[in-house]
Amino acid sequence: MVASIEVSAIRKVGVRLIPFLAVLYFAAFIDRVNISFAAAGMNHDLGFSPYVYGLGAGIFFAGYVLLEAPSNLILHRVGARRWIARIMVTWALVAGAMAFVKNANSFYLVRFLLGVAEAGFFPGVIYYLTQWVPAARRAQLIGLFMTAIPISTALGGPISSAVLQLNGLFGLAGWQWLFLTETVPSLILGIAVLVYLPDRPADAKWLSADEKAWLARALDAEAADRRARYGSGVAKMLTDPRVLMLCLAYFGVEIGLYGVIFWLPQILKSTGAAEWAVGYLVAIPYGFAALAMVWWCRHSDRAKERVWHIAAASLVGSFGLAGSAFLAHSSGNLAPVLSVAAITFSAVGTLAILPIFWTLPAATLNGAAAAGGIAVINAVGNIGGFIGPFAIGWIKDATGDFTYGLLALAGGVLLTGIVTLAIGHDCAAERAGADAPGVAA
Repeated sequence: MVASIEVSAIRKVGVRLIPFLAVLYFAAFIDRVNISFAAAGMNHDLGFSPYVYGLGAGIFFAGYVLLEAPSNLILHRVGARRWIARIMVTWALVAGAMAFVKNANSFYLVRFLLGVAEAGFFPGVIYYLTQWVPAARRAQLIGLFMTAIPISTALGGPISSAVLQLNGLFGLAGWQWLFLTETVPSLILGIAVLVYLPDRPADAKWLSADEKAWLARALDAEAADRRARYGSGVAKMLTDPRVLMLCLAYFGVEIGLYGVIFWLPQILKSTGAAEWAVGYLVAIPYGFAALAMVWWCRHSDRAKERVWHIAAASLVGSFGLAGSAFLAHSSGNLAPVLSVAAITFSAVGTLAILPIFWTLPAATLNGAAAAGGIAVINAVGNIGGFIGPFAIGWIKDATGDFTYGLLALAGGVLLTGIVTLAIGHDCAAERAGADAPGVAA
């Protein structure tokens, strides 16, 4: 009986929340990275060098990092429904303002404000899911949620290529239309959050009384076990060596993730790919990455193992980036094909790390410490999101190609695997929830 209640509760949470949250993240990620598809036209029209573009792409994370932890602590107090809705509406308005930048300074300012507006969304959702899903079942559901990253990039390419064809309509450039049209879904979804998203299981009308009781017992047992093992204070969290190591591990993978995403259309174009085909070529590696992410997370949940899964994905991601570095200055008919193949390995490995990684802090932190700790790890890690694209632009300006920049990204992703292995196994955290009362292993 308990097993059937568990299955039905987790299934309902997965069906009711994960697709909706993934759509929200899809919209967020589109607004965050559509600059990569706008770059060619925008850089030409506004006279931006690779250095200016790389700095502007990365400066998003300066605003994001500054307000990440405060935002998540506010979410902990006021509830996910209201705070996530606020985040979405404000970032939608700022994302639309990108259409009206005129020079480097306005470009930097709007990108910085976009980071400020979006701060807290991703760690807020991760923290939110810790209040709904026992840890032993969390990697797979977080993985499904995070498929929004590769799917948004895969679909964003063809969609952006189509929108860019509006160039000249009503006197606006194609890149301006891109920012204006792709911000509308975020605004609509922000309003929908207020109607659709329940704050906690007790508010969910679609859960039965038995399912709510099972979730409460399982999550309370997990929380009690975490308090006994790790404590729950925010101050202790900030000085916990494990949290600091997790910050470093996440820093490495974010260097690789955003360094590639913000520059990929231009990297592919440098290999000789036709401009009209770039958006479609971008879809290939991230389509494969979405499938690999779900499969690898499911494998991790079944094995109840996290560290070696992260390390193996890190090796694949760094291998793909290193390969793409040596193909960055190649030419010939096969150059775009080989470059897409290498980037596919990098996307598969890098993105497979993310949802499994987030099971680790979520399994060792409680309450306000969980809200703050997840935000701190995300904030510090996202400094890598600034460094990755900035380093690519800086090195491209200095050397004339992408080779050494991509090698730097490969080193960042490899760092994640090395640090995760150094952290080592915490069997209680990796199996958290599997042995809690009322939870089937």
